[in-house]
Amino acid sequence: MGWAIALHGGAGDIPVDIPAERREPREAALRRILQIGVSALNAKRSPLDVVELVVRELENCPHFNAGKGSVLTANGTVEMEACIMDGNTKKCGAVSGVATVVNPVSLARRIMEKSPHVYLAFDGAEAFARQQGLETMDKSHFITPENIERLKQAKEANRVQQDYSQPIKPEERDGDSKLGTVGCVAVDSLGNLAAATSTGGLVNKMAGRIGDTPLVGAGTYANKLCAISATGIGEAIIRETVARDVAAVMEYKGLGLKEAAAYIVDQVAPKGTTGLIGVSAKGEVTMPFNTTGMFRACATEDGFMEVAIWKSE
Repeated sequence: MGWAIALHGGAGDIPVDIPAERREPREAALRRILQIGVSALNAKRSPLDVVELVVRELENCPHFNAGKGSVLTANGTVEMEACIMDGNTKKCGAVSGVATVVNPVSLARRIMEKSPHVYLAFDGAEAFARQQGLETMDKSHFITPENIERLKQAKEANRVQQDYSQPIKPEERDGDSKLGTVGCVAVDSLGNLAAATSTGGLVNKMAGRIGDTPLVGAGTYANKLCAISATGIGEAIIRETVARDVAAVMEYKGLGLKEAAAYIVDQVAPKGTTGLIGVSAKGEVTMPFNTTGMFRACATEDGFMEVAIWKSE
């Protein structure tokens, strides 16, 4: 048994012919950030510290839909959400609807450690972030030209849009392809587990919409058996309580991590909505998805390392 780590940058209808200028920066970022997580695990940092560190890096990368790269609501605003959970204690923290907090995952951890609550949202979460001295920026910091253009496309097509999709053609107006999340799961050589997830949500989402990411047991979950971070269409993941169900199938059916995760992803309806990353207390790692692709990376202490998008890789 050794340490293991996995991270993702979103699952969805990622076209195989996605332009290199959109694919390569994300792949490079996954490799760089994976190495940061590996170095932290080798330095004996706790899994909780590692998943927060990795997700902060993903939030700070404008190529992913979280933090600085967060997509825009129908009102042209950013509403970020995040969750973090410690497997040993089941302590967790979650946040929704923040617009100025540079690293929502760190706010989620402060909620877990410094408040009597699990979940804060909107104005109350913003006030708590300032009270805790967390870094905030003007709302304009999070609004990138790319995301202004994505919102314009989505509004013209009258749809909610995935953040990796190509410009929408008029004949595709009925399409409903959506995603946008980053996450990390980690286990150390002692079997301690943690999970964290962060997102800007969906392009052109209704203001006030909350997805699976901050919901413990849906988009994020960790216990003494496994740690899970999900990605895809939040509404489908919420209905299926995806992250908790992987742990439940391991506990009550006696399945291993890979079998349990594959079983749950296969159960989610409709197809093409869900991906997840998971690690077990035994040091196993898995990254199944039922979408076209999932930006993902993983490494284990025995030297295995992978960065991939599609199934054929």
